Amino acid sequence: MPDSNHPKRKGKYFYFLALSAVGVVYGDIGTSPLYAFRECFNGEHALPISHENILGVLSLVFWSLILIISIKYLIIILRANNHGEGGILALMEVVLPKKKSSRRYAVILGMGFFGAALLYGDGIITPAISVLSAVEGLKVATPFFEPYIIPLTIGILFGLFLFQKRGTSGVGRIFGPVMVVWFLTIAILGAWSAVENPEVLQALNPFHAFALFQSVGWRVLYVLGAVFLVVTGGEALYADLGHFGPKPIRLSWFSLVLPCLLLNYFGQGALLLRNAEVAANPFYYLCPVWMLYPMVILATAATVIASQAVISGAFSLTFQAVQLDYLPRLSIEHTSEREAGQVYLPLLNWILFFATALLVLSFKTSSALAAAYGVAVSTTMVITDLLLFIAMRSKWKWFFLAAAGLSAFFLLVDLSFLTANFLKILRGGWLPLLIAGFIYLLMATWQRGRKLVRRKIGEISIPVDNFVASLKEKDFQRVKGTAIYLSGNAGYLPPSLEHNIEHNKVLHEKIIILKIDIKNIPYLRKKKFWSLKKLGHNFYQATASYGYLQKVNVQRLMSILQDQEKELELDLNDLTYFLGRETLVPKKNIGMNNWQSRVFAFMSANAQDATKYFHLPVTKVFEVGRQVNL
Repeated sequence: MPDSNHPKRKGKYFYFLALSAVGVVYGDIGTSPLYAFRECFNGEHALPISHENILGVLSLVFWSLILIISIKYLIIILRANNHGEGGILALMEVVLPKKKSSRRYAVILGMGFFGAALLYGDGIITPAISVLSAVEGLKVATPFFEPYIIPLTIGILFGLFLFQKRGTSGVGRIFGPVMVVWFLTIAILGAWSAVENPEVLQALNPFHAFALFQSVGWRVLYVLGAVFLVVTGGEALYADLGHFGPKPIRLSWFSLVLPCLLLNYFGQGALLLRNAEVAANPFYYLCPVWMLYPMVILATAATVIASQAVISGAFSLTFQAVQLDYLPRLSIEHTSEREAGQVYLPLLNWILFFATALLVLSFKTSSALAAAYGVAVSTTMVITDLLLFIAMRSKWKWFFLAAAGLSAFFLLVDLSFLTANFLKILRGGWLPLLIAGFIYLLMATWQRGRKLVRRKIGEISIPVDNFVASLKEKDFQRVKGTAIYLSGNAGYLPPSLEHNIEHNKVLHEKIIILKIDIKNIPYLRKKKFWSLKKLGHNFYQATASYGYLQKVNVQRLMSILQDQEKELELDLNDLTYFLGRETLVPKKNIGMNNWQSRVFAFMSANAQDATKYFHLPVTKVFEVGRQVNL
């Protein structure tokens, strides 16, 4: 699975990407020290603060970062990319079998859908817990700020979501430097504390983690649920692969992010060894008094950046799902002329904001939110493990024992964390699962409905070759101009064309049946991405192919055809675009459950207008409707 859709990343540009990756890729995992270590020793299921328990937790933190992030994601999973793009949908597309009617196809598709749906829950909780935990540092300084924590948090979140419409390209330049300052600062604070208690370095020995398992028994599950917060940015890391490439991401991690995170975690452990009273917020108690307010400001900036990365990931994931026809068309604004993957979805943006603000108002503290955090991500990680095994066997051609052995090891680790996170379900972990279930239902319904619509239209459509051949026997009046009929299958007569003939009894003198073909690769780099076939009687069959991260612009395509296909003699001022609009009528025993067909009909009716989606000139579009029973 080569990185064939991105330019060479080398020289100064390579190091620039590595710097940028520090901000975007590691924003989520980089702000975990604000709350992850604290949750092990604070709250309802807190561990007793002792030398052995602190070393045990630090050992779990260290080996989680090494095994899950360093080895699993950075070394192995980043290889599982779809022409340079990462994320669970990209991985799903890589391993999907060609035979769409097989049970294997349905199972993999379902796993990919549910894994993607789970990330929306993460996209709602991450901004809430990150910003709230940063602002809570004000309480450490003085109780005066306590009544203002929630209003301040919601105000910051509102500004963050309001900013989304401007895109991330402009602010992206400062993400890296700000996060570099963040990582260096938390590393210095951690190292300063660890020097006073160097015995915390004993936690590098995994024996202390096993000893913790033995000493606390089943309660270790609560500890694992808290320790998992250390690695929750793993899936976001994988999803951002396409923006930077694997090498810059690995360089950033091993040279800066990992050492700084470990120094801070070990510093918090050393502080707790000296003073058990700081368990309520060991991160901020690492700071000298004079540094507390600047640290709150820096932490807030870091958490905003972390939230920005997760929100952008939700936009990108939705854009992919729309292009691959797993969700209905939504209003999508491209915020960068250079990066096709940078998009803004207004409806999704404000849904995320209101859901995030509701979480802050409901849970009120980052500790309470931590109870809901981790269930979605740990489930997604298990699904990723299963898809990775399929990639090892079907794409990389690994021996069964090698693939099964490595996958079993990762599954053992991730299932341990998943089991621990299931204990959080009654304390709020049900929320991301509920969100994921709802999103999965929408994706599965849309995919099933679109499949049925295509099948039903195909059953009543006639091959375009047969129609063109029969034109000699029919007397249709030809009118001036060129008609462009958008069709889901260029080999068959579009329903809009059939209806136009049936009711108006005329044909344009030149007709182009156009199919937009979205490939399961992110970017199609072919210079000639279209094909044109002459059928006779001034009928043409055109197909334009795009990657699922590329914008579809039919007006631009027509301009290219005018320049490149001279025999077409296309006049851009004399075009009419014909679109089919299906009115879906739910019926029993047609192919979907009655309730599901009604949900699909609602989604279809509220999908973005095809005129905007395909970038067609409004004054030259003619819609032809028909009813389809579902």
